[in-house]
Amino acid sequence: MTALEAKADENRRQVLYWRLLARLFDSEEQTPLEAASVAVVDDLGLPAALLDPSVSVDALVQRFPDLAADFDGLLPSPATAGGAPEAEDSRERVRRAALVSKLLLSVFATGSGSVSAAQLTEWQRDAARLRRALGGDPGAGAGPGAGAGQGPGSGAGTEAGDGDTGGNGTGNGAGSGGLGRGLGTGDGLRPLLAEIEGDLVRRMQLREVLSDSRLARQLTPSMSLIEQLLRDKANLSGVALANAKALIRRFVDEVAEVLRTQVQQSSAGKIDRSVPPKRVFRNLDLDRTIWKNLTNWSPEDERLYVDRLFYKRTAKRTTPAKMIVVVDQSGSMVDSMVNCTILASIFAGLPKVDVHLVAYDTRALDLTPWAHDPFEVLLRTTLGGGTDGTAAMALARPKITDPRDTVLVWISDFYDNRALMTDFESLHRSGVKLIPVGSVTGSGQAMVDGWFRDRLKSLGTPVISGHIRKLVDELKSFLA
Repeated sequence: MTALEAKADENRRQVLYWRLLARLFDSEEQTPLEAASVAVVDDLGLPAALLDPSVSVDALVQRFPDLAADFDGLLPSPATAGGAPEAEDSRERVRRAALVSKLLLSVFATGSGSVSAAQLTEWQRDAARLRRALGGDPGAGAGPGAGAGQGPGSGAGTEAGDGDTGGNGTGNGAGSGGLGRGLGTGDGLRPLLAEIEGDLVRRMQLREVLSDSRLARQLTPSMSLIEQLLRDKANLSGVALANAKALIRRFVDEVAEVLRTQVQQSSAGKIDRSVPPKRVFRNLDLDRTIWKNLTNWSPEDERLYVDRLFYKRTAKRTTPAKMIVVVDQSGSMVDSMVNCTILASIFAGLPKVDVHLVAYDTRALDLTPWAHDPFEVLLRTTLGGGTDGTAAMALARPKITDPRDTVLVWISDFYDNRALMTDFESLHRSGVKLIPVGSVTGSGQAMVDGWFRDRLKSLGTPVISGHIRKLVDELKSFLA
């Protein structure tokens, strides 16, 4: 192949990648790029349907079975990307660029219109295909709120539209190896795919999917999906309601398993030093006994004569610690509502911990009877509405019998009735351990009202706003 032919192939590849970028960032079709891309695809002997946004990858493979193998291993992972593209013929690299463009557009160009159940399923299959092309496991579940792309390994890919979406750094013109390095491994795509899937779920006709058990089973439980289910549960019945409950249960169980490992080491209570140690062998404090008797060491005999034994104190307080969790269930706090109800149920299962749970918007609801089962709690909540924490305070105050043995966890963005601050100050003075929380999400990002934030900080009880592990650590220190 001459240098002139190699240069021409490089230009063809650039055309395909510029079209990819144009399609990702602009809903308007760029006529010159489209015309040039059609010419390139025709010259390669590839079907014109490769450039049609309305034709899914699956439909393309069904019509042209020879393309099936080409999509697997299409994007080399970072570990192998260094050599493979260089060994290819320049014309083969142009062909690879055309297939890469189709796959990336199917996953990332999701538009902005409504999404049908079929389109969501097709997108999930395309996401699985992309992860497989990058060397990831297409069948692995992404976990709660962590990813997407679950579905059959070989599937379809229909764009919900060809409008603009967030970019991902593709189309760098450096060959498929550059694209592979930019996107990372299939598993590394999970957070990005989760965000895209969350947007699709918000735009889809969820009731249509839930009415079809086959489609419902293919949904990946995520925070976005759970929020949609909680908002729409009053309108569901029959098969749709049963499938919705199954998805919520799956998500709750997965998150609970993660949080439970963080709580397992919680102590059952403080050592009660008013109770003398029991003088039995298992309580013998060997290190302290040796230290205290060092003056009895005999160099001549090379022996330590012990005239006093020391024992460890093992008695712990028996008064149960009371934990009152108050959660703002307004629409902006859905992440916290889900996480905290699960967390409350875990602490409710610990010995000597008396857990109470209250949810509120403009009204308050005592969910304590179901605190051990976050699934039941979520089914009894209604997201949305205004916010008035004084209603929740009226339910929480009577539960405080021993202020110094009580922790009050208040989860909200604190865009609330400012009269609530007087109650916080009163409880803090009484000895209640007040833990105001602005966010207990995986990302740790939350908006908190500045007026409340400043006053709570001045009170010596700053608002926790971060990863849920921060709240776990605070509660464990209280119970220790």
